[in-house]
Amino acid sequence: MAQIDSLLQTAVQSRASDLHLATGSPVILRQFGRLRRLRSPNVTSEQSKALIYEILTPVQIKMLEQNFQLDFSYEIRGVSRFRGNVIFQRKGLDATFRIIPARIPNLQELGLPDVVRKFCDYHQGLILVTGATGQGKSTTLAAMIDVVNSSRPVHILTIEDPVEFVHPLKQGIVNQRQLGTHTRSFANALRAAIREDPDVVMVGELRDFESIGLAVKASETGHLVLGTLSTQSAPKTVDRLIDSFPPDEQNQIRTMLAEGLRAVITQRLLPRADGKGQVLAAEILIGTAPIANLIRTGKTFQLPSVMQTGRVHGMQSMDDSFSQLLQAGLITRETAREYTENKKRFS
Repeated sequence: MAQIDSLLQTAVQSRASDLHLATGSPVILRQFGRLRRLRSPNVTSEQSKALIYEILTPVQIKMLEQNFQLDFSYEIRGVSRFRGNVIFQRKGLDATFRIIPARIPNLQELGLPDVVRKFCDYHQGLILVTGATGQGKSTTLAAMIDVVNSSRPVHILTIEDPVEFVHPLKQGIVNQRQLGTHTRSFANALRAAIREDPDVVMVGELRDFESIGLAVKASETGHLVLGTLSTQSAPKTVDRLIDSFPPDEQNQIRTMLAEGLRAVITQRLLPRADGKGQVLAAEILIGTAPIANLIRTGKTFQLPSVMQTGRVHGMQSMDDSFSQLLQAGLITRETAREYTENKKRFS
């Protein structure tokens, strides 16, 4: 057993989401969204290097020393999987480990609206899960992929950095590719994906206009494409997609998005009212005909008002989600006021 395993086991037992191994600091956990220091001595640069290098392969060590940073996955059998990131900084090596649950949770357990389950029945188009880092985007994607994998015999191809949840053989075939190990970039893997006869393509992160363009084109050619973006709302997600392209290509991408965008799910984790964890708030945009028309004509500033009138289809704003959680007693009014942009609504 590696020396760092005991620290990672402590993180899992504490229901933490992340473990930080920072040179010059005690070991730190992120628990229910807040950092908590363990009662441990400050980690020295020598200790940090020894703990991290023990669990890396020779190839990973070479990549770390060449690039001064590394993303990788690590597993303790019977405990959990972890998404690791290592960087060089002024004091030495630092590592962050995101805890990946051993079991893929279902959409209901995550607290997502019932309409998200219907998105998994689409056979073509683009579905995006957005939000800041650490808001559960990868977990939602894994849950949606598990629904597809459990319900129909299709070929699912995932492109991840690194592979987090491992999908077992169910109704479909799931091939999982990892950046740096199985492919050089998201764009490179997306180009190859079209020739691999996939029905569903999951892209861990749409990082640049090239990968965004390839994902949109794949959704146009008969594939269901799921991906993530680090945006704060569904309307801002649409703007981000369009603005990532050169001005002379934006009209074309508007038309493609209007035709292919099926849904945007924007997530935010909030502290529970009982202090026993976090609860998910979700904004939902669905690619209805009125939404498509606004995207096509460049009137994305009107998306929030159309989302309000589209509640009958399952759309909701982030504040609508806050209200539902508040009425259910899952969050406090103070939490709703803290996170909303419309302070008056929760006064």
